[in-house]
Amino acid sequence: MKQKLTLIAMTALLLPTFGSCTSSTGGIEPQSSVAIFDSFSYKGDDDIYKATPLPDESSFYNPVLAGWYSDPSICTNGEGDYFLATSSFTYYPGVPLFHSRDLVNWEQVGHILSRPSQLRNMEKQHVSGGIFAPAISYNPSNKTYYMITTNVGDGNFFVKTQDPFGEWSDPIMLPEVQGIDPAFFFDEDGKGYIVNNDDAPDGKAEYPGHRTVRVVEFDPATDKCVGERKIVVNKGCRPEEKPIWCEGPHIYKVNGEYYLMTAEGGTGDWHSEVIYRGKTPFGPYVAYSGNPILTQRTLDKGRKNPVTCAGHADLIQTKDGDWWGVFLACRPTENGKENLGRETFLLPVEWTEDGWPVFLENGKEVPLVVNKPGAKRGEKVTFGNYERHDEFEDSVLNHEWMTLRGPAEDYYSLKSNPGYLTIKCGDVKSSEKAVLPYVCRRLNHHKFTADTKMTFVPEKDSQCAGLLILKDETHQYLLARTKKDDGHKLEVRKISDTGVSTIAETAIDAELPTVNLKVEGDGANYAFHYSTDGGATWNLLADKVDAGYTSTADAGGFTGTVVGMYASDVD
Repeated sequence: MKQKLTLIAMTALLLPTFGSCTSSTGGIEPQSSVAIFDSFSYKGDDDIYKATPLPDESSFYNPVLAGWYSDPSICTNGEGDYFLATSSFTYYPGVPLFHSRDLVNWEQVGHILSRPSQLRNMEKQHVSGGIFAPAISYNPSNKTYYMITTNVGDGNFFVKTQDPFGEWSDPIMLPEVQGIDPAFFFDEDGKGYIVNNDDAPDGKAEYPGHRTVRVVEFDPATDKCVGERKIVVNKGCRPEEKPIWCEGPHIYKVNGEYYLMTAEGGTGDWHSEVIYRGKTPFGPYVAYSGNPILTQRTLDKGRKNPVTCAGHADLIQTKDGDWWGVFLACRPTENGKENLGRETFLLPVEWTEDGWPVFLENGKEVPLVVNKPGAKRGEKVTFGNYERHDEFEDSVLNHEWMTLRGPAEDYYSLKSNPGYLTIKCGDVKSSEKAVLPYVCRRLNHHKFTADTKMTFVPEKDSQCAGLLILKDETHQYLLARTKKDDGHKLEVRKISDTGVSTIAETAIDAELPTVNLKVEGDGANYAFHYSTDGGATWNLLADKVDAGYTSTADAGGFTGTVVGMYASDVD
């Protein structure tokens, strides 16, 4: 805090439009129509991790990326670097990018889609619109990394770079590749191919969920598709059973044969992963008789700590020759609901004697603890219980923070009050499909605490600011400071498709500009607290607020729930 006070004092003379920056008590003075956030803390405290300590330094927990990191895709440059990308939908920046040298210790090194020019037509899209199922690949022939994906508001495209830690190109559109979930495959002869999920033949579906997998050749020299797209899978691995949603396909070449892997069964409890094999990238492909190679759908629904919805996988071979795979899955609580969304899991992949890769034998549960021989777990990991704290002392947000549908730099600033996050009260509601005055991060645990210290004095009844929990446009909770005819209030609001309702409220001294806000979750419920003495003592404002309301089970959609700091000029 001493550093913050020094910075504020130095900049006070340079920023007269913000008035007096420091108060007599050493904090920051309120400023017109902005909320000023001193810090943010997040702590995960799930019981399952406390009850199951890791046995050694080379073990890790599943999910390896806890929280909403869905549709994982992985690649390697063959030199020991692994890169992993996941879906971002309408959040900005797009497509979080992780790097690892051992598959256990992952660090988010940025976002692949980090500029507005790469994320077109995001406004007016639902939270679960935008960027679907990115697939990341490395082409050794030209030493280039590719990320190909679907923007449901703009079409299929890819970006590329030779430095994955830096900037990626602007989108190169692929109008001839219809459908969703495209992925690249680069063969040893330098040729490229794009495989993806598309409509039924001639658009004539025989039943709901009837899809195809199609392949087209791609020329890396011209960045264009070559020749005819061909259907290589129609319906799924057992067409007579009318399988649904053969999607998220990837092609691999192993020992001279081509393997086509796809998800199947939809993204719910029936989700699975299946595998085919052929002599060319165009097939013909023969399905493995032991499919699926990954699913949890046949397990007892009453089992403890279930992992469900497993599928949408990708494979990687390490320098040592062993195989691993990433995939998405969910972890519902006892009530069958969760706010974490679809998370990224990691497992070793075994090969059968007749040459088929298998994640898990049918009937086996996804393990909580996995050992990666040779790896040494670091101090800052992406799994298990952990804490994060941000004092907002950098000039840019760290990689865990997101905004919706655009950079939102017209609303927030880390420079106007150095050492603080300042958010203007925007002329927009959190229920609108627009860029919002909202800076948020994922929930990574069922049992968590998130808190912030906010300086804000609303000037009119329409203004509010605080902590917003958001699943989508119509499933939200807001812990906010407001102003009403009878004085200043702290409120817990529920935002739904019918409007805004107040769950609880309490009066607060209008002369007290700074308040600490806290939300706690236990998987089933939220509790909302506030403090007027800097967090020394906390007051409960609302307890046992239904967390299921912001779950995928109730709200639908493809994202998890996020929490963050919000300010609005529209009640």
